[in-house]
Amino acid sequence: MPAMYLTDLIVAVLLLLLALAILRGGVSIVPQQRAWVVERLGKFHRVLPPGLNLIIPFADRVAYQFDLREVPTEVPAQVCISLDNTTLTVDGFLYLQITDPIKAAYGSSNPFVAAMQLAQTSMRSEIGKLHLDQALSSRQLLNAAVATAVDEAAMNWGIKVLRYEIKDITPPAEILRAMELQITAEREKRALIARSEGQRQQQINTSEGQQQQEINLANGRKQAEILRAEGEARAIELVAAATAAAIRAIAAAAVVEGGIEALQMQLAKDFIDRWANLAKQSTTLIVPADLGNIGALVGTALSIVKGSSKLAPPAAPPPPGSVPAAGPAG
Repeated sequence: MPAMYLTDLIVAVLLLLLALAILRGGVSIVPQQRAWVVERLGKFHRVLPPGLNLIIPFADRVAYQFDLREVPTEVPAQVCISLDNTTLTVDGFLYLQITDPIKAAYGSSNPFVAAMQLAQTSMRSEIGKLHLDQALSSRQLLNAAVATAVDEAAMNWGIKVLRYEIKDITPPAEILRAMELQITAEREKRALIARSEGQRQQQINTSEGQQQQEINLANGRKQAEILRAEGEARAIELVAAATAAAIRAIAAAAVVEGGIEALQMQLAKDFIDRWANLAKQSTTLIVPADLGNIGALVGTALSIVKGSSKLAPPAAPPPPGSVPAAGPAG
């Protein structure tokens, strides 16, 4: 009995383990953003969605497991030749996502490697269309061209190419040195041009300032001359008016009683004073021929004054009952 009981226990345990194995093989739990491709007897059956799924043990098997998230893939560095026969070393990253698990399982043996190889060949083709300077400055153009070319081919592999990013574009060392020399020369050229432009603008500003200064000085001199001429004209007018007033006063004084005698005395006095001052103020002296006949000179002046007094208008008649004044003697 104990031996039979032990045998039954062993059989029960084996049956339990077999049941657990069968149960485990028939239950599949798929994580989120995953896709499992199930084959039944070697033929595609279905794609298991995320969650708990039941399959037939021994008949169904999970042949492929795909990650549906975006997968970054590094593209190894490769040597490309530009249109001007310059070698460039280019590497980058390719961002892929599986959109069709069936095509990814049966469209290519390794879709990610196929997409990476196609990205390399597409990059070599695009670099060959551009010169060195264009290739170095057209990263966005190259990225878009490679992503488009790989995406068109990867549709049959169930893959979507989200984007391609160039990591480095490295020309040869001698090209780098030549480019550095070119950049230095270009910067020096721009510096010289900027300095010459500054000097030219400075000269223009200086000349315009000098021109404006000359104009202002000319306008100032013009205004000064105008004001000086107006002042001199006003002074001449005032002097002429004063002289005319003095002459009228002398003429009026000459026609009254005793006026001629007073004028004769004043003329003689002025003549003598001027003659005395003439020798003091100048080292050069002009002596008239009739210097001894001073009376004749004074008489000539008086005859002029008398002639002018005759041309003066007659005096107003004295009022009635007044005694007329006696005329000048002799």
